[in-house]
Amino acid sequence: MVAIQRLNANDVDFSVQLDKLVAWSSVSDNSVEQTVAEIIEAVRAGGNKSKGDVALLAYTAKFDQLNVSEATELVLGEDRLRSALQSIDADLRNALQTAAERIRRYHEHQQQDDWFYTEADGTELGQKVTALQRVGLYVPGGKAAYPSTVLMTAIPARVAGVDEIVLTVPTPKGEVNPVVLAAAAIAGVDRVFTVGGAQAIAALAYGTATVPKVDKIVGPGNIYVATAKRAVFGEVDIDMVAGPSEILVICDGKTDPEWVAMDLFSQAEHDELAQSILISPDRVFLDAVQEKITELLPQLERQEIARTSLASRGAFIEVASLEQAVDVSNRIAPEHLELSLENPEQYLPQVRNAGAIFMGRYTSEALGDYVAGPSHVLPTSTTARFSSPLGVYDFQKRSSVIRCSSQGASELGKAASVLARAESLTAHALSAECRIVDNDND
Repeated sequence: MVAIQRLNANDVDFSVQLDKLVAWSSVSDNSVEQTVAEIIEAVRAGGNKSKGDVALLAYTAKFDQLNVSEATELVLGEDRLRSALQSIDADLRNALQTAAERIRRYHEHQQQDDWFYTEADGTELGQKVTALQRVGLYVPGGKAAYPSTVLMTAIPARVAGVDEIVLTVPTPKGEVNPVVLAAAAIAGVDRVFTVGGAQAIAALAYGTATVPKVDKIVGPGNIYVATAKRAVFGEVDIDMVAGPSEILVICDGKTDPEWVAMDLFSQAEHDELAQSILISPDRVFLDAVQEKITELLPQLERQEIARTSLASRGAFIEVASLEQAVDVSNRIAPEHLELSLENPEQYLPQVRNAGAIFMGRYTSEALGDYVAGPSHVLPTSTTARFSSPLGVYDFQKRSSVIRCSSQGASELGKAASVLARAESLTAHALSAECRIVDNDND
């Protein structure tokens, strides 16, 4: 039996217990930060891109046991990707293409257009939307391969209009996963580099003779990858620093307990630090889900990982009402929120903090991971309080457009002059004042 922690939202010390439950620091320890800093500096190589390649080869040999003599041997082009697509099982290829089409269709709704408006005096204001030129995708390739992550990151970038998409994926001992390459072909990735870890992040951020410098790096990774992404932010943009995967299920007690148990397993099997939480006002239902977890856990291929996750970070929370359940969920700000309820739309307006919201009893989080449409790259570790899922908007930037008429420049200049002089910025004031028209002399 897995002893899953039980909490009651009406206990006097619930806030303390909840804070302890969801506490997660994505900050690395000193040894990780030092190692990452050394790797970044070596790959950066003081701007010497050839030396950057040498460092990349050395770290690839050290960490991935992949020994090649030239960095160009780490590059896989479009021909290799198309070949991988043709080599995989037809059912798998069709599933990837189905997912890709749904992801593309969803993200096409996120496209943003330029907009402009003209004021009465002829002054024109607006916004110009421009896609990033080159982005780098990081896809893990150690314990497991994630072709779904290729689709979920590359397709929004392609829909946004990014000129070039490159992907890095570790290939321990030279083992290349053909399904990852097939997904890259479907998603329109231009080049794949068989490089992983902090060294891949450094190469994408600063560029080497072989790996091009990008404008933004997206995608999940281990603590070394996350630490490296944080370290290079500012040189390039990043999507987020992701923590362990999370699911929170709010249930009224009327969903099949086996379904809910499986939904909790779907995150617990990711890794030992993943978090699965169930909130319900029905104590008998919580007991029933506990029984199903005990019964079904031995059937999982990754049962030991799931067992550790549930025992160390899982929880069942009893609440007085579904309204209180949503309040607790908003405090947790989960990556994935399932509203396993009769009328989930009744509670949707109350939800303030969640990466993705799965409505009703039939909508499992697993569908969102693969084929529903929205990207599964989501904020974790309570960051859904202020951040959003990866989308087309992450691969676009906005420029303000201002065009003043003579009359507009004159009128705006009067206010600008006063404000500039209040800040003791005389040249600003004079720049505005020289365009002011003296109407009294007309």
